[in-house]
Amino acid sequence: MSRLEAKKPPLFISEPLTRDAVSQSLSLLSGILKSSYGPAGRLKQLHNGAGGCVCTTSQSSAFLGHLSTSQPMLRVLTASVRNHVSRFSDCGLFTAILCCGFIENFRSLNVAPFTVIKISKHLLSLCMDHLKSEACGCRVSVDFSSVETLVCLVRSILTSKPACMLNKTEVDHLTTLVLKAFLFTVPCHVETNAVLGKCVIVPVKGRRVVDSTVLPGLLIETPEFQLGKPLAVKRTSSTMIKTALFSVSMSGDGFNTEEGTIAVHHGVSLEVSELNQLLNVGKQLVKDEVGLVMCQKVMHPSLKRYLKEHGVIAVDRAGLSLMEPLGRMTGSQPIASIHSLSPGCYGSLKDLCVQSFASKNFLHLIPEDTVICSLILCNRSETAWDELKRVCETAEHVLQLTMKEPLALLGGGCTETHLAAYVRHKSSSLPAGTFKDLGCSQTQYQLVADGFCCSLESVARSLSHDDGEILTDMVYGHCWFVPSGSPCVSKWSDLVSKCGCGMNGNTEDLSWRFLQGQSGSPVVQSCPKEPSVKVADLLTLDCFAAKCSGLQVALETANLILDLSYIIEDQN
Repeated sequence: MSRLEAKKPPLFISEPLTRDAVSQSLSLLSGILKSSYGPAGRLKQLHNGAGGCVCTTSQSSAFLGHLSTSQPMLRVLTASVRNHVSRFSDCGLFTAILCCGFIENFRSLNVAPFTVIKISKHLLSLCMDHLKSEACGCRVSVDFSSVETLVCLVRSILTSKPACMLNKTEVDHLTTLVLKAFLFTVPCHVETNAVLGKCVIVPVKGRRVVDSTVLPGLLIETPEFQLGKPLAVKRTSSTMIKTALFSVSMSGDGFNTEEGTIAVHHGVSLEVSELNQLLNVGKQLVKDEVGLVMCQKVMHPSLKRYLKEHGVIAVDRAGLSLMEPLGRMTGSQPIASIHSLSPGCYGSLKDLCVQSFASKNFLHLIPEDTVICSLILCNRSETAWDELKRVCETAEHVLQLTMKEPLALLGGGCTETHLAAYVRHKSSSLPAGTFKDLGCSQTQYQLVADGFCCSLESVARSLSHDDGEILTDMVYGHCWFVPSGSPCVSKWSDLVSKCGCGMNGNTEDLSWRFLQGQSGSPVVQSCPKEPSVKVADLLTLDCFAAKCSGLQVALETANLILDLSYIIEDQN
């Protein structure tokens, strides 16, 4: 008999943020995140050390799920960011970098955590009120009657992930396709509770990106259909194709002996009985003038042959992922039993044809009203394709969020530096009653406000990876990047042409200063309400909803971690 181990007492860790191991882990995580940020971000290769798939990426959604840490506080941080990304798909790195910045800057202050939390919440409310006001200089209205702003938004997302390995021509091509696919999913007839459609991505690896295309309807890979051969499909009197959609297996092995005892009369074959039932279903489908039968699972060869002989096209192994868009597009109700068919379960299609891409044959289902479309997405390698797929899904989700709230924020670090300048300006002129309400002194408030602003500016600084100088101007509070290796000049305007987002040029004296993440002078002039350049000049834009949520999540998570006094670990 093995000896029983004595139960160990739990391990109590007090003031975990003061521990060297926690500080080192936080600094390491912050460095990994910052080095991945932006269009020039460095790629990360992730593997489990025991073989298997290797992931090359700079996306937070990809590598945060693969990172393992023994520090409970960092697990809280990564879980919080991943939850944000699951809801908004965008601004994951922004949220994580900003959260690390808040923790690093706030913990070094000689101010009680409770006071820091109260002040930082007030600073967050200043930022959110400013972002939601019409006077905000880093906010751009999105007009859905014109594609110019939408092009900027999609293009900014595509260019932010270097692992996609796209050149300018490919970015332009994909931007058009993503926008076209999104517009396909918008219902033509607006109802009280209008629901957007869906874009299904069809993988084609090993081909050029410019071979990608978008088609209305759905593509189902079907090797048995040959390109060029006409499809003899049964149609109704209105020339439409009636459809049936089965979610149940039609392979003839529907009985399961594990679910109980089956009593069978002598001489009766279960297989034959099941096949007869399937053929009866086929006869009913033919009688009801169904032209296309789709099955999520496997269909018996005899049933497929019977349907084909009667002019009915049969498609099996459609897969679970296509069931929802198939039902939405055709109006078919998924049939879950082969023992009952109701006339109301059928749907319809406008047409069918065979399409060929990269030596693969697809059955193209063309609907009457398009809210479902297929994006045939190509890229040269599997790694680049995986990254590109995630980026295109993010772009689609961002467009959906923007339709709900038609606003965008300036990218390229300009929103962060603008907010930092705005907070410094507001915090320098607060009435004395504010400090009394918060239970803090003006000095404490200024210390926390400076740490808050430095954290925002550190996100903007993370966009530069080549040791070039980073500036901010004293008029608009935007971010400016000086190319690495530039000569020393008396005027910064000789080295910078546009700010990070592309809105402002160097045509006026903007009183630039170095952006070093230290306290600086407040902005002396409010930002202009209207852009000084046309949106067609390709601004760098960020998703309004995702970035606002990221700002809130970053601060709330940082405050939660700052407020931790003990960590209790079970040692058993």
